[in-house]
Amino acid sequence: MKKALLCCVASCALWPAMANADGHLPFAPGEGAFSWDSYTAFAEDTDLSGQTLTISGPWTGAEKDKFEVVLAYFEAATGAQVQYSGSDSFEQDIVISARSGSAPNLAVFPQPGLAADLASQGLLTPLPQDTADWVARNYAAGQSWVDLATYPGADGASGFYGMFYRVDLKSLVWYSPDAFDEAGYDLPETMEDLLALTDQIAADGGTPWCIGLGSGAATGWPATDWVEDIMLRINAPEDYDAWVRNEIGFDDPKVIEAIEKFGVFARNEAFVNGGVSAVANTDFRDSPSGLFAIPPQCYMHRQASFIPAFFPDGTTMGQDVDFFYFPAFADKDLGKPVLGAGTLFSVTDPSEAATAMLEFLKLPVAHETWMAQGGFLTAHAGVNPMTYIDDSSRAQGEILRNATTFRFDASDLMPGEIGAGAFWTGMVDYVTGEDAKTVAEGIQARWDDLK
Repeated sequence: MKKALLCCVASCALWPAMANADGHLPFAPGEGAFSWDSYTAFAEDTDLSGQTLTISGPWTGAEKDKFEVVLAYFEAATGAQVQYSGSDSFEQDIVISARSGSAPNLAVFPQPGLAADLASQGLLTPLPQDTADWVARNYAAGQSWVDLATYPGADGASGFYGMFYRVDLKSLVWYSPDAFDEAGYDLPETMEDLLALTDQIAADGGTPWCIGLGSGAATGWPATDWVEDIMLRINAPEDYDAWVRNEIGFDDPKVIEAIEKFGVFARNEAFVNGGVSAVANTDFRDSPSGLFAIPPQCYMHRQASFIPAFFPDGTTMGQDVDFFYFPAFADKDLGKPVLGAGTLFSVTDPSEAATAMLEFLKLPVAHETWMAQGGFLTAHAGVNPMTYIDDSSRAQGEILRNATTFRFDASDLMPGEIGAGAFWTGMVDYVTGEDAKTVAEGIQARWDDLK
């Protein structure tokens, strides 16, 4: 299989027909904007014929199908067979299998916190230091990704335990280009500009923002993203990290200030669609609908890269709706921080094939072959942006590439009772009238009770 691939790379005239015939490798090696040279070199140096690699992770359905396309290129290059198992209950499954000694070779963690827990129990194998050095050099805001995957092991010594792969971007503001053009509004480049634009829209008789915190039992989580993004824009990354670890409490003035700055947007009757009372009661999936009303019910909506799934049918990206980076304060000199989430590969059962897969993930092609299918962003600075499936994905990828700091969603890193409990409900209390200091003290009291 490997020899056949290399022959096709060297002379790929027949490859497109072969690829189309079985649908296994939809992007013909040697063609298109993909970074084939490093892939060819990897294939020439790696022979895993007869070996099997097992991977488990959270991707199911269409996401699993797209990942398996990526895996097909690894199989073609190496001769190995890959068995991927995706599960909606991955978090529970991987803990059980790791503790019972039946873990796969690699696990794809959707949250660093779970990887850190298993590392502390000695159930993950640390990656070589040169892998951490490679990530620091080759990922945008690379040291951020190294820090997010560095945890204490069972012996208390810190190690690098994972390579991040697929990334979700949260620092986005969605808007209607037509509404902005008609009103003559420019896209804000700084947070000062965004605050001024918010005031201007309201002064012109419009409503600047659509905000909805509703999400069933998870109501309140969209507000935590606002606070986290603002934390990164008024405080140093080290302060954000200390907050996540509860080394500075929720009742610290730095955190209270971030909550109050969220309130500048969410607790002003003139700034939010439906007024302040609607913020906590509007489902987050319904909240962007005001962007598409005629006349617009709001001009902006801050939400992550997944929100287009809840836009009206037939919405055309770049025409009916577009986005810009949730900007930083010009006077804070904190660069261009980005908030998001992502998945990381960790070794749960070492093998030669597992090591080779991690080397494969360093290749641009390992990212580009999902980028070209859609629904994928990466911090890998070496990929060809032209392989993104559309301009919208490419622009989001550019935001990641320009990030000076990347930080993971704080609530996902905190203990569940806080990040998926007190923080959510506290934000609802704040939006519905409680003062920030009281809310922050209440969340911190809950955290103190866990000690």
